[in-house]
Amino acid sequence: MSARPTHVSLLACLLLVLLRVSIGWQFLYEGVWKLNTQKTAKPWTAEGYLANAKGPFRDYFRGMVDDPDGLKKLDYDATIARLDLWRANFELFFGLNDDQKTKLTLLLDGAPEFRTRLNGLPKGIDLKKFKPIGKYKPDVEKPGVTYDQKNKQLVVNFHLIGEERDALVALAGVDAAEGAKDATPDASADAAASKGPKLSPAERTAWVKAVDKLYEECGKLALKERIQVWLKEDTARLGQVVGSRTERVGEVDVYRQMLDRYNEEWQVAKTDYQFDHQDNRYAKLMAKKAELVGPIDGAIKEFETKATALLEVPQLKKGSLPLPPTQIRQVDLMTMWSLTVLGILLIVGLFTRPAALAAAGLMVMFYLPMPPWPGVPEPPGPEHSLFVNKNIIEAFALLAIAALPTGRWIGLDALLARIFSRSPAKKS
Repeated sequence: MSARPTHVSLLACLLLVLLRVSIGWQFLYEGVWKLNTQKTAKPWTAEGYLANAKGPFRDYFRGMVDDPDGLKKLDYDATIARLDLWRANFELFFGLNDDQKTKLTLLLDGAPEFRTRLNGLPKGIDLKKFKPIGKYKPDVEKPGVTYDQKNKQLVVNFHLIGEERDALVALAGVDAAEGAKDATPDASADAAASKGPKLSPAERTAWVKAVDKLYEECGKLALKERIQVWLKEDTARLGQVVGSRTERVGEVDVYRQMLDRYNEEWQVAKTDYQFDHQDNRYAKLMAKKAELVGPIDGAIKEFETKATALLEVPQLKKGSLPLPPTQIRQVDLMTMWSLTVLGILLIVGLFTRPAALAAAGLMVMFYLPMPPWPGVPEPPGPEHSLFVNKNIIEAFALLAIAALPTGRWIGLDALLARIFSRSPAKKS
């Protein structure tokens, strides 16, 4: 077709150019907005859209997401490995000093011991009589309680549980129930004390307060310790097996069963009733996922916020920590930069036809995860479509632009055409 608008009216030419520029502007704005969010606390990602893909291409688009069902986050080893990688990248990117690394380790791994002020260990209290009864981190070989005479501190190298707190209180001859009260021991406490070492009321009160404070400090778990509880110790989440018999089914197993059943029924669903039933099942599935994965995501986000608070001003000027090069990250980057670059090309009319073709292909990729086809559940929202929606309409408009030389009518393509169409000057 001729580059001259001789076969198309001038008004039609102007409207087609305006359509090209409008679509280009929409692409550019979307791309820049998404890129700008990468510097915020909530960077844009296509993960949610792809993880909720429906229709015949569901598995393909969900495969672009690293963990569409959150099962990796419920795996202890995978989650710990991801946190260790994050710490290594964080330390390297911001160049943490030794003090910052130590504080970061405390946030992630936890303290090797807990201390509280105690001006003196009351005579008659034998800490060797204390026997730990709980379960502890595997790297702690000899959990115990000691007294640091130099610093006047009561020290414990493991996390106290309630029964152990009571046992420590009892070393002073104080009943655990009375010891929990922050008051001067009364006659009943004096009676209990007669069974233990001879301590003054002030000594017993100081001891109980120190043990309570120590117990309170032990309750502050680092991120890895909290994840260990959630993913290795919590019987409500993980279930309980005695021998070969399952005493209690854990919530994680319930979620896996719900997920398997949903995927199985998805393959055979064909009627509106079945799709409505699947939608209800999906809502329950997402609620269960949020119940299990939500606390882990929240704890990790809280840890990252506290880690960022350790940085000094020169370190903060380096910007946000780059996200790891996962598969979904590659998809996000490709999407954001494709929108931005194609938007610029369409606005200025440079390489208009290939840019329009590429943009049309991108819109088709946006269309296919949730196509408005018969037998495919409608995505949430007020819009209702059948075969044709906004994405496919925009794709057709871009194909029309690709079929016409709008860049030569108004655009940099016209300038390129003039430059490359000039014949070389004849030599005299």
